[in-house]
Amino acid sequence: MQKLAIHGGKPCRDTTMDPWPKWPVWGKEEEMALIEVLNSGVWSYNGPKETEFNRLFAEFTGTKYSICTVNGTVTMQLALEAMGIGVGDEVIVPGITWQATAATVIDVNATPVLVDVLEDTWCIDPAEIEKAISPKTKAIIPVHLYGAFADMDAIMEIAAKHNLYVIEDCAHKHGGEWKGKKAGSIGDVGSFSFQLSKHLTAGEGGSMTTDDSDLAERLDALRNCGRRPEGDSLIGADKGIGDYGDDGNFIQSGNLRITEFQAAILVEGLKRLPVQNATRDANGDYLNGLLKEIPGVVPLKRDPRETKKAYFNYAFRYDKNKFKGLPIKKFRSALEAELGIVVDACYEPLNNCPLYVPHTKPARHKLNETYWAAIDPKRFKLPVCERIFEEESVCLHHKILMGTQSDMDLIAGAIWKIYGRTEELMTQS
Repeated sequence: MQKLAIHGGKPCRDTTMDPWPKWPVWGKEEEMALIEVLNSGVWSYNGPKETEFNRLFAEFTGTKYSICTVNGTVTMQLALEAMGIGVGDEVIVPGITWQATAATVIDVNATPVLVDVLEDTWCIDPAEIEKAISPKTKAIIPVHLYGAFADMDAIMEIAAKHNLYVIEDCAHKHGGEWKGKKAGSIGDVGSFSFQLSKHLTAGEGGSMTTDDSDLAERLDALRNCGRRPEGDSLIGADKGIGDYGDDGNFIQSGNLRITEFQAAILVEGLKRLPVQNATRDANGDYLNGLLKEIPGVVPLKRDPRETKKAYFNYAFRYDKNKFKGLPIKKFRSALEAELGIVVDACYEPLNNCPLYVPHTKPARHKLNETYWAAIDPKRFKLPVCERIFEEESVCLHHKILMGTQSDMDLIAGAIWKIYGRTEELMTQS
């Protein structure tokens, strides 16, 4: 067997000669749309491109309303504000997610309650949600993580039982379906990110989806300086909903609008998304089949209720015991060298995440000693999250799934190559 690339051997893929598919994807369509916006002089504020994207994304997600805002962090904050969640309230959040999922809860002065995840999907564990519910609980934020879908049947049943809101964090799931319903259409509000790495992107941006007209009106106002929806800015809205005072501003907020340039890119990107998702789905399914044959490699579970896949990154579980005790960091480094692409761990659990440190901002978050103690992430025990991060998680950018089946064969071949030379990795630095 060939010498490993990490030790000077020939890599399985020489990306200088054979690069992975590019991300982001753009073409003449985006160029023409951007020039159209430039020449129009309408660069922001409920312009025609934003209105068009809101309509298209609502249709795409199967929701009545879609509302753009600046990013996928603000989407969750505004959802919480629109629901009236704040001081004294608790929101249940999975322990493995991007830090913003929990940070936005603190930004509205509520308390994030971190719970463990399922080891086969890395998504929030419904049994742990039940254990964490208290009289203060007001909402659950399930995260559809990487290639997996949170168990929305169980989560919606729990929410109905305890009269809780559900905010779906769909930053990884544009176009995914659960029992024929799109991500973002199952809970009360769907939260989407259009950050550069996401599989629908404008560099930055976000959207909130909902079927609730009252929530929609408040969400639209919150991203637009507190103004009531204007003209066609809120797709499908019945005008005059809500009881917030005069015809002018009816809720305190600021400017969290996207630009027409972003909306123009999103309109064109959305046209490409279904085909891109189908390609990633087919390649992901094929790669899952290949990896199942390798000892110590376990693809994330695909729940049969997930009727349409949407991958953000490709992730699998690693068992070092089947690789003669090879530490996962050495495995990731070796795979990275073979493939010429970054190979990461999953998100670091929020109880030990260097980006989730609310105690670094006492002037903002130290409302009182009780609240200060409640928002300390280190008070939570997340053994499954910690094991996944420290010992099992392997993640690759979703652009690897935009190639061919032969690319998937190459990925599996690289892992087999490492599997056959684990002793070399164990003995050499």
